[in-house]
Amino acid sequence: MIPLAIRVYLQNKGKRMDQDIERLFEKMCDPNESEAYLFADKLGLKADEEAKNRLIEMIKGDNWEVAYLACRALSKTHWQEEALDAIFEVIFDKKNKNLQGAFVQILEEYNLSERFVDVFRVYLFGNFKASTLAKDLLDQVEFEITPRTIRKAEKHWNHYLHNPEDEGSVSIKKSEVEPMLLEMRELFS
Repeated sequence: MIPLAIRVYLQNKGKRMDQDIERLFEKMCDPNESEAYLFADKLGLKADEEAKNRLIEMIKGDNWEVAYLACRALSKTHWQEEALDAIFEVIFDKKNKNLQGAFVQILEEYNLSERFVDVFRVYLFGNFKASTLAKDLLDQVEFEITPRTIRKAEKHWNHYLHNPEDEGSVSIKKSEVEPMLLEMRELFS
């Protein structure tokens, strides 16, 4: 049995933590706050399960600036995989085509080693800025590659070849992607 004094202390500490988290949310979301990034970072370091869920909802919300800050906050947590699922969902949503670049840019804050196919899809199907940033990630990140990863990437590559959004970029991407896929296949032959 936990003594009453300790239980009261823990309850008060929990209330203070909730108030701190709420204050960080307010500061992060305040459009007049010049240091919103710092509050996002602090929020990420203090986030609990409830805050994580709220941040993920913000990523999917209509305010892209708050969504970006929510992505930044989640990059500081141990819920990166859940956050990446939400971020890629937003990136691939057609209504966000003009905002893709901002969301791809925040990916630099995350461990992407297991996300080759997602980054590859952004490279193929993203707008110019998103595609360029994704290409940089493909060149810089050390990805975990498996035969399954290669098959999935080839599936998206074939889809791109048969449905290019920009005919002019096909030859450029072909010159970059085909050697990349060949090199990956050679790893397993």
